[in-house]
Amino acid sequence: MSWLSSSQGVVLTAYHPSSKDQAVGDSHAKQGEESISSSSCRYGQYTMSQGSTTKATEKPPFDRSSSQDSLDEMSMEDYWTELENIKKSSENRQAQEVVVVKIPDEGELEEEWLKEAGLSNLFGESAEDPQESMVFLSTLTRTQAAAVQKRVETVSQTLRKKNKQYHIPDVRDIFAQQTELKEKAPDGPELQSVGTNENKYQEKDGQASCLAGDKQLILPVPEDTPTSITDINLEVSFAEQAFNQKQNSKDKIQKTKGSDASLPSFRLPKDKTGTTKMGDLAPQDMKKVCYLAFIELTALYDVLGLELKQQKAVKIKTRDSGLFGVSLTMLLEKDQRTVPGTRIPLIFQKLISRIEEGGLDTEGLLRIPGAAVRIKNLCQELEAKFYEGTFNWENVKQHDAASLLKLFIRELPQPLLSVEYLKAFQAVQNLPTKKHQLQALNLLIILLPDANRDTLKALLEFLQRVIDNKEKNKMTVMNVAMVMAPNLFMCHALGLKSSEQREFVMAAETASIMHLLIKYQKLLWTIPKFIVTQVRKQNTESQKKDKKPMKKLLKKMAYDREKYEKQDKSTNDADVPQGVIRVQAPHLSKVSMAIQLTEELKASDVLARFLSQESGVAQTLKKGEVFLYEIGGNIGERCLDDDTYMQDLYQLNPNAEWVIKSKPS
Repeated sequence: MSWLSSSQGVVLTAYHPSSKDQAVGDSHAKQGEESISSSSCRYGQYTMSQGSTTKATEKPPFDRSSSQDSLDEMSMEDYWTELENIKKSSENRQAQEVVVVKIPDEGELEEEWLKEAGLSNLFGESAEDPQESMVFLSTLTRTQAAAVQKRVETVSQTLRKKNKQYHIPDVRDIFAQQTELKEKAPDGPELQSVGTNENKYQEKDGQASCLAGDKQLILPVPEDTPTSITDINLEVSFAEQAFNQKQNSKDKIQKTKGSDASLPSFRLPKDKTGTTKMGDLAPQDMKKVCYLAFIELTALYDVLGLELKQQKAVKIKTRDSGLFGVSLTMLLEKDQRTVPGTRIPLIFQKLISRIEEGGLDTEGLLRIPGAAVRIKNLCQELEAKFYEGTFNWENVKQHDAASLLKLFIRELPQPLLSVEYLKAFQAVQNLPTKKHQLQALNLLIILLPDANRDTLKALLEFLQRVIDNKEKNKMTVMNVAMVMAPNLFMCHALGLKSSEQREFVMAAETASIMHLLIKYQKLLWTIPKFIVTQVRKQNTESQKKDKKPMKKLLKKMAYDREKYEKQDKSTNDADVPQGVIRVQAPHLSKVSMAIQLTEELKASDVLARFLSQESGVAQTLKKGEVFLYEIGGNIGERCLDDDTYMQDLYQLNPNAEWVIKSKPS
């Protein structure tokens, strides 16, 4: 690919390996001023210009002589073809309301930041008693505190300029216990934006990348590139790791080069106290996790010299019925009346199952579109008959179901990756290493609303199943990433128009981010241990401040505890010997059991002991239907993974209760 510029426009030259898929389904030729030339089976042009098409005569602004072969292999043809299919399908759909998002000024942006970080009570009417925030701040790392301090100072200055009559605390009071913070914090002139004004071709983590002006384009690398294995440290703040790396490398993060580092295989080292996944924590603790993840993400971007641009959420008028163009929340409210506990829209689940019924070995799956007219008719019929149960799914061909799935994602009133963080997802590509990118994506996944996070997870798992059949369907992770990227990242509701050059940049960036989301999805739904540790510390500090137990966090367990305490009162009254824990199972026939702790005892062993004694209806319970929970002490409620070593966890939280129960729906 190359940029060829002239006074009339900009031309992106792509190298097409094949045109056989274009004969299937609708024609992929673009109508109007922009077109994809099919005059050659090997070479083609995607022209983005205002006015007439541009004749490519000038030399590219960067040297491609040494990298032509790799660029040929990384053709973005699938991306542009999908973009054309989207534009064609949108012509047959009703126009949707477009909302122009107002960009807040700096002061408003920082106020929104503090609100998102759970620190809005430092300012305003309720700022006289910011005790809860002070407890929260006391648990922050050095880099997290620096990020907060930077925003607090900006908001303080803005409010004073506006003569707000709020209580405006002095930043020195807020961070009284961190007197040396400013000198040590990575907040200074050395933090410059990543970028260059040179036009050149370079390698970044082994990826082919182009610099056009000050825009860096990262193209996905072939997936068969040799890989290395890198451990992801979840015990130390990501921003602290980046800051220490920067200090150790003389204030500069070194970008890894060479093909061997292009697609590293990341792994999470085993944690004896257990890995915490999304959905394992009680809502009260998860709220704290989100606050901390937001501050940590900001701190990471600050250390690496990038600006975290959070888009302000907008309210738009959405449909209150139907399937397409309806919010995930509204769909789930309706679906849960039919199927209690549903976390992923039923139509979304059905479309995926319909695609899989046709076989995931179908060549060109997801890439080849269904006929536009047929898709439009199916949409109308689904809207009318889906919830009535009268829709005939036999009429939906496999490629039609794939097109409907992508249409469902595109027409969500707000993007699946959320309005607030869509730009932040795109900015991940500007982070210097794959490890930093993975860390940022992990934090962004935490910040997504539950419905968005659950639906995204289901989508990525489905895409991986498609890729697992790549030998037959010819859909590698790169192909799938290019096809799906425009569906997730092009948000019609925002009314954001991009320049021609930005459209090209966005294509490469979003395809690369989609690639990362698919490849590393098994790691992205893990809550870093350092954040869970901070939550434990906050809970402990809150107990000390309030001089009250954490009964508020356990209210929903009160009924169950009362029930099994009555059933097994005589056993519970007995003193528990040292090195022994009492495990409660209120819904099983054996409601309580004293278990001796050993170095090798795992959560799975505790479950096995209970289930082996079950009889009758309860005997049908299988592994994966009930879980061991850590409740109280320095945590609200946490579902334990099977490999949790109970003695290590007991030492971390000796005041916890241990309860076997099913996960809430």
